[in-house]
Amino acid sequence: MWLLISDTHDNMHKMKEIEKIIERENITAIFHCGDFVAPFVLPYILKEGIDFYGVFGNNDGEKLLLSERSSKKILPGPRELKINGYRILMMHEPYSLNAAEKSGLYDFVFFGHTHEIVSRKNENGTIIVNPGEGSGWLTGRATVALIDPVDKEVNIMKI
Repeated sequence: MWLLISDTHDNMHKMKEIEKIIERENITAIFHCGDFVAPFVLPYILKEGIDFYGVFGNNDGEKLLLSERSSKKILPGPRELKINGYRILMMHEPYSLNAAEKSGLYDFVFFGHTHEIVSRKNENGTIIVNPGEGSGWLTGRATVALIDPVDKEVNIMKI
């Protein structure tokens, strides 16, 4: 099971809840689509034995420390990944979303920034997901996405 999060914006209370989800849901990979803000959120999501992939967001002010404390697992986006044969594109701002979605090059496209939940499968079979906001600061609703990569099922979970 994969966990997709974005826009956590230093909400430490929600980060503690996300950590519980990681422990409870047998998560094998975590994807964060940016706007961590500061590195003190990282211990809640960097876990031994769980793969982690991140991209910077527009509100990430401490990029050097985020990069160092994550062992350079947080990089500028868009970021292309190949995991277990799945082709993934992840980004914060959805600048290249339309092109990526139409290209047919990816099995999954993950993005953040808008704080709006998106979960759809296009005609190419690409799964497009924005998990909403992990912080709940803007919308009052904190959410993450649980993704079964084999079945390509996406479940949005309120935290």
